[in-house]
Formats: sequence, structure tokens, C-alpha cells
Amino acid sequence: MAATAAPAAKLGWDQVAAWRAARHHLDERAPAKAMLEVVAGIAGLHAQVMSSAELTLEARVEGLEPGAVRRALWEERSLVKTWAMRGTLHLLPAAEFPMWQAARSTRRWWETGSWQRGFGVTLDELERLNDAVAQALDGQLLTREELADRVGQLTRSKELGGKLRESWGALLKPAAALGLICFAPSQGQQVRFTRPDTWLGGWTSHDPEEAMDQVTRRFLAASGPVTREDFARWWGIPSPAQGRKLLERLGDEVARVEVEGAAAYALAADVTGLAKAGGRARGAGGGSRTVRLLPAFDQYVVTATSHAERLMPGPYKPRVYRPQGWLSPVLLVGGRMEGVWRQEVKGQRVQVTVEPFAGPLPAWARRAAEAEAERLAAFAGGQLELGWADAEG
Repeated sequence: MAATAAPAAKLGWDQVAAWRAARHHLDERAPAKAMLEVVAGIAGLHAQVMSSAELTLEARVEGLEPGAVRRALWEERSLVKTWAMRGTLHLLPAAEFPMWQAARSTRRWWETGSWQRGFGVTLDELERLNDAVAQALDGQLLTREELADRVGQLTRSKELGGKLRESWGALLKPAAALGLICFAPSQGQQVRFTRPDTWLGGWTSHDPEEAMDQVTRRFLAASGPVTREDFARWWGIPSPAQGRKLLERLGDEVARVEVEGAAAYALAADVTGLAKAGGRARGAGGGSRTVRLLPAFDQYVVTATSHAERLMPGPYKPRVYRPQGWLSPVLLVGGRMEGVWRQEVKGQRVQVTVEPFAGPLPAWARRAAEAEAERLAAFAGGQLELGWADAEG
């Protein structure tokens, strides 16, 4: 097996950064018509904060219209919002949704006694709840309260219905992994749910293990090379050993590489390109001259969680990876995290403040960051007020 042989290549972090930036469309934006392909290519959009999901695409797609993501979700139904990797909210392409759901179904965390005890439910009760959710949402769009009421009626258990009101999302995530629930258009301020098969108008079943292999390929193609720890964390499995098993299950499709002394995995077909990456015009830190203002929870930043300091000018990780799972917006220069930024909309004004980590940026990077801030303001429909939190600002 290729993954257990000697490293196919020895790489530097600048090469990894350049490769990932290109695969994430962060060196050159994709055309607007390729929006769904971009979502698929980077393995979905993190959607804990909806505006961040939109800005994740804006950083990668040229000419993205402000309402394009919401139209794709609620009118065109070409995107689906659901709980996915790590139990967090994501937007996934509707055409691929059955594949993602099948892969998610291989990770049955709710069958552990500790999870059942933690949420005060038995496996039998959860199965009854899941069946009721599927029945209640068949062709229906229901608020959380309406769903809880209907589940109580169908199970003849007010207690089971009431459990859906106790912990936001926790008891619905197993149903999401089984393809029984997804998000529907909100009703005012109230979130609504529906059933994916009736909402999307069709369903093609996938073998769960084959679907899991396809997801592994997708993640490696977008974000490789990764360690077994990186992959386990991204997918939400409890041990690196399980991550390694899934990676090496691809056999000769995956190769072991070395990134400045760390063992990692990449698609074998990508090794030659990785070895050549980073050879374009150099900027600060050895990367390309591409600059992006990535939003909170951007997929590029999520991927780098366990090795982020390798892609920073110093020990600034706590400024990006903050308590309670919050990921700050990031100033990306040549694939490296060179600072953070924040935005505040006040009427027609869009205030953007950029904070480089290691002092003022080179003039070329500063100009590029200003251009990105102008794009953000235009996307928000306002006039830019730009500030710099450094010696020049």
C-alpha cells in the first residue's frame, strides 16, 4: 500500500499553502456559474453563521451576487443546509447530498451509552423519535415547536416531543445523519425543517462505505496533505487511528508524504503538483502574492486547525482559534494567515478593520487587502470605511 511505503515527497509548508490556496480557489476566483462546483470542491460551506458561508464563497467566486446563496438554498434548492461534519451546520450541494448523508451515516455516535446518558434518551426512544420526525416532515415544513408537537402526537409521548425543545439540535443530529431532516426556509425568525427526499424531489441511495471513501478523496483533493489527526478532527471521529484507517483504505490512491518532518497523506495523483507548488511570484513569507479576507469559520482555516502555527508568522493561533470553537476572520496572504480582521455594518457604512499579526504589511499586500475590503463593502451594499490596527494605521 502506497500509504505505508517511504514518503513519496518531502514538502515545505509554503508548498502546502500554495497548493491548498489554489485548490480552494483562493489564488484565482472561479466564475459565478461555477458556484456549486466550488462548494463541492471545498467539501461544503461551514454555516454556523450564514453570512460567513456567503463570504466563504465571495472569497472564491467572481461576481457572486449577494442573494445567490439564499436563492440556491430556498428557491432553486441546489444547496442543502444540514448538520454535517463534526455535527456543525454546513451547506452542501443538493446533487451530492445523498452521498454526504450516506457517509455521515457511518459515524453512529448516538449509539454509544455515554451519548444516550448525556441526553437522557435510550436507543429505543431515539429510534422512535427518528421515525416520528421522518413521518412528521414528509412533504411538510415545520418549525421546531410544530415538529416537537407532532413528534409527541405520533409517539404518544409528550416527553419525547418535549426533548426536542430541551437541547438545540442535539437530538435532531442523528436524524440528519440518517437523511431524515434538513433545514427549510425560515418563517419569520423561526427556523423550519423538512425532509430532504421530499424537499429535493428524489433520492439516489449510496453505499455508506463507498460514500465515505468518496468524501475522503474530496477532502484530500481540496485540503491535502493532511495528517491522520487533521482528517479525524475534520470528520469528527474520536481517534487518529480511525482517521488513518479511512485514509489508508484508499490503497494506492493515497500516498504518504512528509511536510517538514511531519508524516501526512495526499492523493497520489497530486504529489507531483504538490512538489511543484509555490513556484510563482513570491510575497511575504514565501507564498504567492494573492490576498484574501476570509470570513469566520472559513473551510481553509478549519482544515489548518491542528497545524495553524505552521501557516502563521508566529504564535498567533489563539487570535484565530478562539474559545468555544469560534474561528476569527483571517487575513490570508499567499496562503498564510498573516492577521485577522473584523467588519461592522452601520447603515450605509461598512467598517472593516484589518490587524496584521507581525506589523505593517508590504505595500503590495496592503493594496491588495484594501481592494478585498472594497469588495466586501460592495457585497454588503455599503460604503467602505477601512481601518488598520498597526503602526501605520
